[in-house]
Amino acid sequence: MLQILHNPRCGKSRDCLAFIKESKYEFEIINYLVKPLSTDEIKTLIKKLNIKPIELVRQKEAIWIEHYKGKLLTDADIIKAMAIHPIVIERPIVIKGNKAIIGREIKKKLNDFI
Repeated sequence: MLQILHNPRCGKSRDCLAFIKESKYEFEIINYLVKPLSTDEIKTLIKKLNIKPIELVRQKEAIWIEHYKGKLLTDADIIKAMAIHPIVIERPIVIKGNKAIIGREIKKKLNDFI
């Protein structure tokens, strides 16, 4: 089963969800803004994405700029910031077992992924 970390207010996230619905795969929607991920869940997600924590951050988000931009942060600090402010997490994210992708280029990435 696929999982999608979804923000219903984000156009890219809505497009990704529509693409998944068309694919006929079973999926679960996770609204991570309503039920934020724990630091452990974020660590697991980063491992599935095979990226560094900073690569999961939407660095142009106002909250990130106001509270974190320009500061010397450890990976643990970045993960904690995402747990506190889930709006700074890139979206959408599609998870399939032990792998995940950030679904920004939906058709290109998801066709190969699912």
